[in-house]
Amino acid sequence: QVRMVESGGGSVQAGGSLRLSCAASRYALHTDCMGWFRQAPGKEREGVAIIYAADGTTNYADSVKGRFTISQDYVENTLYLQMNSLKPEDTAMYYCASGMTAFRASTCWRTDEYRNWGQGTQVTVSS
Repeated sequence: QVRMVESGGGSVQAGGSLRLSCAASRYALHTDCMGWFRQAPGKEREGVAIIYAADGTTNYADSVKGRFTISQDYVENTLYLQMNSLKPEDTAMYYCASGMTAFRASTCWRTDEYRNWGQGTQVTVSS
């Protein structure tokens, strides 16, 4: 059974940094697409950052470009999200996801096609 466990969330002031980790079971990250998504209260889940493993492409939502960095460690089976210059609007529950077959990077933004999800980690940014 595939397990994805997020950690690293917390409460920070605007301008601060957090590093989220997603510990995955063996081979869970051996997939075409993996990514980080977030959901704020009353809003739909949205993509934050994705990796298209076929060619190593990383893409980011416009709202986080230049501030967030996604990376993966296949040895440690861990997906990371480094978040810098945090803003109050980044406040949300953050989820990692894996398990999607894709032929192009743009497909990796399709939230409903991921098979594996973590339980989420809360990020709260105060002004």
